[in-house]
Amino acid sequence: MAGSYLGADLRRQVVARAHRVCEYCLIHEEDTFFGCEVDHIVSQKHGGPTEKGNLALACLICNRNKGSDIASLSPETGELVRLFNPRTDRWRDHFAIDRDGVTISALTPVGEATVRILGLNQGERLLERQALRAEGRYPTEAARRLLAEPDPPL
Repeated sequence: MAGSYLGADLRRQVVARAHRVCEYCLIHEEDTFFGCEVDHIVSQKHGGPTEKGNLALACLICNRNKGSDIASLSPETGELVRLFNPRTDRWRDHFAIDRDGVTISALTPVGEATVRILGLNQGERLLERQALRAEGRYPTEAARRLLAEPDPPL
């Protein structure tokens, strides 16, 4: 297992792979007040390594809301449902941007758990995406490139 140190080169690789877009909410790093962070998809607390295959780019809000969570209980079934994994899942298989251009809808139980835990449709987040959309900044061309990739970027 790799160590916990995240070097500058590894961070650059994660950022480039994500096209500088949060891999959860699709906001571009330039459009966030605090930028984006490198997220351990499976947290170190759960044994997740600090290596490219376990890292994702996340905006501060998505990363803070996700924390060390890797799953949630479904409110409908009570079953344990894993969260979205940008290394093994395609965003478009689990989520869609609604016709309003800002609401992120869940298409699967994995999507539902992720939308709920990360608070993707909380009031301030919708307002932020609405303002960005009005400026032609949501989703950005970089986010569209990320969504168009045939397989999850490794």
